[in-house]
Amino acid sequence: MILRATPNGNTHVAGVIGDPVAHSLSPALHNAAYEAAGLDWTYVAFHVPRGRAAEAVDAMRTLGIRGLSVTMPHKDAVAVAADVVTPAVRALGAANCLELDSEGRVVAHNTDGDGFVKSFEREGDSITGKSIAVIGAGGAARSVIEACGRAGARSVMVINRSLGRAESAAALAGDVGSVVGPEAASDADVVVNATPLGMGELSGMPIDPGVLSSAQMAIDLIYHPLETSWLAACRLRGLRTESGLMMLLHQAAIQFTLWTGVEAPIEAMTTAYAEKAQ
Repeated sequence: MILRATPNGNTHVAGVIGDPVAHSLSPALHNAAYEAAGLDWTYVAFHVPRGRAAEAVDAMRTLGIRGLSVTMPHKDAVAVAADVVTPAVRALGAANCLELDSEGRVVAHNTDGDGFVKSFEREGDSITGKSIAVIGAGGAARSVIEACGRAGARSVMVINRSLGRAESAAALAGDVGSVVGPEAASDADVVVNATPLGMGELSGMPIDPGVLSSAQMAIDLIYHPLETSWLAACRLRGLRTESGLMMLLHQAAIQFTLWTGVEAPIEAMTTAYAEKAQ
């Protein structure tokens, strides 16, 4: 095992770009993973002002930065500036991960949706054959909808106030996607809140927990707080519940493996989150 020391000329560099970015938990997660895996890598936060994402992509090629996580407001811009995009990025028009490949090309990935699928499957469960109801039609919702459609969900139902945005999002799931009203959530195996309701000062319920039953699972993509008021209400009704922490960890783990070729140490990343969130 390589003991991590002060970064030097042989250290591989990865990071996260955003505006703002100082609040990001990604450095804590990734550096804990590098240490646990014994890798001579380091991960830093780069503040990249709005409108300058393409320059950050150029910097990857010039400086040999092996990978970048991408947060707001750059997800759309890096998808355009990359040399290669995955099918998921092409469908979504947005990327949250950049990889410098062995040929020096910048490859754009979107690991959010696959992180959701991986987190769901970590205990032997599967999206395949499930009916998924997604509340919301923004970036996070679209990633989950696209990935669930690709992972073999029986149906992906989109609930959103704007019909046009809902139709656009549902189309990402292909033939299994549809737009439904809130009452249809009672028919889903899994109900996902992909809206910001419940985070910070945005109080409120994305959907009435009273329409749900103990036979269902409720997932809130919010991870701070770990239990929103909606998730707590669903738990009290007997539903299995999960916060967005597992999706956060698993999408980061996918990035870790893309860049290093090593299986991500999820336990070390989970511990790092717990320590940082205190």
